[in-house]
Amino acid sequence: MSIRIRRAHLHSRTHIVGFGIAGLFGFIALLITALFFSLSTLVGSWLENLPDYTSADAYLVAEPTTVYAADNSVLAEYYLQNRRSVDLDKVSNYVKLAIVDTEDVRFYKHNGVDPQGIVRAVVAQISGGAEGASTITQQLVRNTVLSNEQFEQSLKRKVREAYIAIQMEKMYTKDQILNMYLNTIYFGHSAYGIQAAAITYFNKNASDLTLAEAATLCGLPQSPSVYDPIQNPDAATARRNIVLDRMLHAGHITQAERDAAVAEPLVTNEGHFGDSIGAYPYFADYVKQLLLEDFDSETVMQGGLKVHTTLDPAMQEMAQNAVDGRLEAMGNSELEAALVAVDPSNGYIKAVVGGRDYNEDQFNLATQAQRQPGSSFKTYTLATALSQGMNPQISINCNSPMTFAPAWRVQNFGNESYGYLTLSQAFAYSSNTGFAQVIQAVGANNVVNMAHAMGIDVEIPAYDSITLGTVGIPVVQMAEGYATVAAGGKHRDAIAITKIEDRNGNTVYEHVDAPTQVLTPEVASAMVDVMKGVCRGSGTASVVSSTMTANQPVAGKTGTSESYRDLWFCGITPQLSVAVWCGYRQEDTVYVGGTYGHPYNTAVPIFVNFVNDALADTPRADFPEADGSPDYKSNSSWDLSGSTSSYGYSSSSSYYSN
Repeated sequence: MSIRIRRAHLHSRTHIVGFGIAGLFGFIALLITALFFSLSTLVGSWLENLPDYTSADAYLVAEPTTVYAADNSVLAEYYLQNRRSVDLDKVSNYVKLAIVDTEDVRFYKHNGVDPQGIVRAVVAQISGGAEGASTITQQLVRNTVLSNEQFEQSLKRKVREAYIAIQMEKMYTKDQILNMYLNTIYFGHSAYGIQAAAITYFNKNASDLTLAEAATLCGLPQSPSVYDPIQNPDAATARRNIVLDRMLHAGHITQAERDAAVAEPLVTNEGHFGDSIGAYPYFADYVKQLLLEDFDSETVMQGGLKVHTTLDPAMQEMAQNAVDGRLEAMGNSELEAALVAVDPSNGYIKAVVGGRDYNEDQFNLATQAQRQPGSSFKTYTLATALSQGMNPQISINCNSPMTFAPAWRVQNFGNESYGYLTLSQAFAYSSNTGFAQVIQAVGANNVVNMAHAMGIDVEIPAYDSITLGTVGIPVVQMAEGYATVAAGGKHRDAIAITKIEDRNGNTVYEHVDAPTQVLTPEVASAMVDVMKGVCRGSGTASVVSSTMTANQPVAGKTGTSESYRDLWFCGITPQLSVAVWCGYRQEDTVYVGGTYGHPYNTAVPIFVNFVNDALADTPRADFPEADGSPDYKSNSSWDLSGSTSSYGYSSSSSYYSN
């Protein structure tokens, strides 16, 4: 090969090499460019649909559930008992230093994301140690605005978190971010925020924490259960000392301060927060219990629900005044009363009095207690009898005492013998012997079914003695049952909640009126006529006719359980069904003015005073009218002989009820 040819070949190879290197770098550049644009596109897609991080509310871990009255005034707010926000100037300086030195030592130097922290974390992991790379700002973002994603272990979540953290640092100062962090971080033992933690573990304000106490609390966020000072004091002490070492290394405390704090024994002093549930706590507590039947505790206490209720604040005040006034007049500080008022037209609970003083006893006597209603239960026997065609004018032997089974001897109140009375009179006088015959004639099973259909939810055994009110029933259920009569025989559940919205304003529940006709209009109208007799003439609540000033028709029934332990009046007007109970929390005989208590001097005056105020300016109305009367059977078709008969329940003594 000639020299010229060899030079040509060599020249061609050098050009090939030059072209190959340029091509390689060009390819790499194109690849990097492509990767850059691909990565940018990917990251851009990750940053789509971000939560609204510009709102301060986005950085709250929990939002209180707000409860509204019927007039849209705020009744109460539900929230975690030991969550309280405080301003940064109400936090011990030791806490501010300890939390920064422990969680994010470069907090005041980075812009939301700390590259040096990431490097330290990588080095620590390589060397077998462990150190977090997330800044305080990132932790705040993760626990608040991105709380729904906080457990996702993905690059996408970390990118979204870092982006929002950087944006957040543009919107807030470092101290504002630190303040939000300290108010939202979880310290274990159900304590959210530094103030809650200070109370929970040391029973003091966050402003009063010592160096050792601050170091103990600031060591908790990494693993609250592991370092719990109450449950795991040794682990908590070791963690506290690590925090103190970091504070020393950062130059925020001296060696002497560190040594003194390390030498301190860890002594906790558990504290607790009270639960603030508004001006009408028994009702607010009742609403909370209803919510907990359909939502978990976290949603109720932290979910930011907006709960619209039926409570009428003005009527509630009148109910409370009626109860308080009568209890004070009786001069017995141990005596209690409960009241529930229901609107028969829709089932709305307008007022609830659950006891004398919620601060003394939170057990709700209006919704939780099951107390014997005495003769006020006879209304359900009456409803069954009229529904089966028993004429209110049928004659019944109402003498006393009578024996209806070998072990069931029944007496009227005061053992008074009334002779023969009509069913209507037997109801007005509250003859126990008369109604013992009525329930035997119509069947105890049918009375149980009728009570359930009208609104009584508790389990009731099918014994004849139930007509005398031997089974405990909550006040709210009695008000609901009587509302069925006032509504022309239409049953509606007693409703406390009309609508629930989530924190974003979306309706998650809305009550729909769906009444059930359980009594014919004719039977309901006939019942009202019979029940009016209780409130006038010789009826057991005749005092109503002489003391009621509200211009409304009224009907009802008294009730007294055995040994005068439970005193009731359940009354209805066209606008309200009101059940009132009076007695002791621990069942005992009630005395008023040195004599046995009676509905006419306990529950009845409460009812009258409440209704007089509640309906003072309400135009007169009438109960729903029917086109005719029920289809009554022949009186001779009923077995009301008053003679001994079989009975499915044994009682060792006579039963008094009126």
